[in-house]
Amino acid sequence: MTIFDGLSLIGGLVLFLYGMNVMGNALEKRAGSRLRAILSGMTSTTFRGFLLGMGVTAVIQSSSATTVMVVGFVNSGLMTLRQAIGVIMGANIGTSVTSWLLSLSAIEGDSLWLQLLKPTSFTPVLALIGIIFYMFQKNPKRKDTGLIFIGFAVLMFGMDAMSDAVAGLRDVPAFRDILTWFTNPILGVLAGLVLTAVIQSSSASVGILQALTVTGSITYGAAIPIVMGQNIGTCISAAISAIGASQNAKRTAAVHVLFNTLATLILLPLYYLADWLFALPFADRLADPVGIAACHTGFNLLAVIVLIPAAGLLEKLACRFVPDTREKEKNQLLDERLLAAPPVAMERCRTVAVTMAEMAVDSARQALSLLCAYDAKTADAIRQAEEQVDRYEDRLGTYLVKLSALDMTEEDSVRANEILHIIGDFERISDHALNLLDAAEEIREKQFTFTDAARAELSVMMGAVREILDLSLTAFREEDLASAEMVEPLEQVVDELRDTIKKHHIARLRQGGCTIEMGFVLTDILTDLERLSDHCSNVAGCLLEMSHERMDMHRYLQSVKTGAESSFQTRFAAFREKYRVE
Repeated sequence: MTIFDGLSLIGGLVLFLYGMNVMGNALEKRAGSRLRAILSGMTSTTFRGFLLGMGVTAVIQSSSATTVMVVGFVNSGLMTLRQAIGVIMGANIGTSVTSWLLSLSAIEGDSLWLQLLKPTSFTPVLALIGIIFYMFQKNPKRKDTGLIFIGFAVLMFGMDAMSDAVAGLRDVPAFRDILTWFTNPILGVLAGLVLTAVIQSSSASVGILQALTVTGSITYGAAIPIVMGQNIGTCISAAISAIGASQNAKRTAAVHVLFNTLATLILLPLYYLADWLFALPFADRLADPVGIAACHTGFNLLAVIVLIPAAGLLEKLACRFVPDTREKEKNQLLDERLLAAPPVAMERCRTVAVTMAEMAVDSARQALSLLCAYDAKTADAIRQAEEQVDRYEDRLGTYLVKLSALDMTEEDSVRANEILHIIGDFERISDHALNLLDAAEEIREKQFTFTDAARAELSVMMGAVREILDLSLTAFREEDLASAEMVEPLEQVVDELRDTIKKHHIARLRQGGCTIEMGFVLTDILTDLERLSDHCSNVAGCLLEMSHERMDMHRYLQSVKTGAESSFQTRFAAFREKYRVE
């Protein structure tokens, strides 16, 4: 082996790792909503969690990334420690898909069909299709499909380059001597552990091992301990991600380490015991890429079979290694570990935004009730909710800016812009709820009493505001465009009610039925009620515009106000009749 072979080996390794990264990221983007649907199936059943972990890892081709996401889920309170155990077990099996794809390079035979199955035959075609999709297709999903093909082709070219570069090592006695060291199970496990910990990908380290089998110097007896060590080495990513995380997130990382370590401690002695008792015929046989893939999958399957009944024991051991702290920890609102999977992070942002919207609307409804009957506990709840809504808006805004800087699908980019625009309006709704609380407290302190006519008119307007709040919340929470289309006509009715009530107040003032001081309070209330409906209109308008992937919200609102949409006038007339003041 010359220095040029060494350079070829480095180049092949770089292509291999780059191709795997490109393919994994493209698969994740292409999955998009499907990945969100898979993750929405999280359950307390360990077996279903196992299927979840296997499915997600098969999609994104990285057990390390899946486990880091799981740590983020637990840290955010989206998943319990028991749920995480099943997902971690499934992730180990899901990552073996790559090794089976790489084993295609071992196909031999003179048959035309066998030759076509060899990567050297079909990867150039995949690369050509991929570059055509990527360069000439405008559809984002087809572009992602093209990147998947390109990534896979680069991955296989890198694999071939590594195999060709190390082929000459079969004639180097020193290399064969080094490999004999790894027949020692402890050294073999350590070698696999260190290699995987350095490149932080068990799929990649298994691929390197598969490439080395072309030297004809690696036996199954030496490969099996290395494969087991690779499964332990992949835990390094989860362990690093758990630094600074919550108590349960640290326990999740501990479960990952415990699972892979215990599997090795149990299965490695059993393998050597079986070899001693039955003289396993394959132990001294030279390994090939298919055999390595089989060993990788077989070890992970056996580990799950052995340890899935002991999920409760793993949980107890993790709790023992990470003991309870005295202070009660809070779940992290938005965990940056989830940024490793933008579709998942986007779904988490939407969940938090919906929670924020519900708090803001509930706060506004409580403030409306205080105008009729003051309650100190409700007043305190409104103030606390306003502070919490402010915190949610700040965290969401910062998190979404970071998320928007990542490579997201067009659909997720639209969703991110939608949430960024809408959370400001819900935050303002909570601010106006606080203003209404101040008005209620002023009425209580100064013992103001509205006339019967003023109370009746305010009741009508508050009813309209309650409905518009509910419509805007339903439209956002359920992505219900039908509810969104009802908001703007009702907002116009609220504007009319404000003007009408002001005119009636001036008439009562002239007749001596009301005071100027009471008029100031009434004007403040009317202004806040009208502003609440304005922000609801902004929310609905943004949802409708985003549904068409446009941001020209003001043009849309202008079109409906001028009657460009025939349905607007019908809805407006219905709401005007429903909320009439005499």
